[in-house]
Amino acid sequence: MYGRARWELRIPDCQSLKDKRRVVHGLRDRARARLKVSVAETSYQEDMRRTELSMAFVSSDATLARSILDRADTLISSDPRVYVLETESEIY
Repeated sequence: MYGRARWELRIPDCQSLKDKRRVVHGLRDRARARLKVSVAETSYQEDMRRTELSMAFVSSDATLARSILDRADTLISSDPRVYVLETESEIY
């Protein structure tokens, strides 16, 4: 089975694309290191105050997959630099 998640985020304090990329790379790198998942910015690359992050992973256990999705959501939504506008996740 595999899991996937997507977050549409607002990053209100960014003054440039460089500021935005610093925030996005920080979120991406933390998720990769802590959760061992693939994460990429999948939309709004040229908008300095908005982004979409997508995550995917493979797991042999549904309970572990749900745990990874929950921890990823906590990691993203607890970052004070971003506001979650929309989220979705699935386990297949």
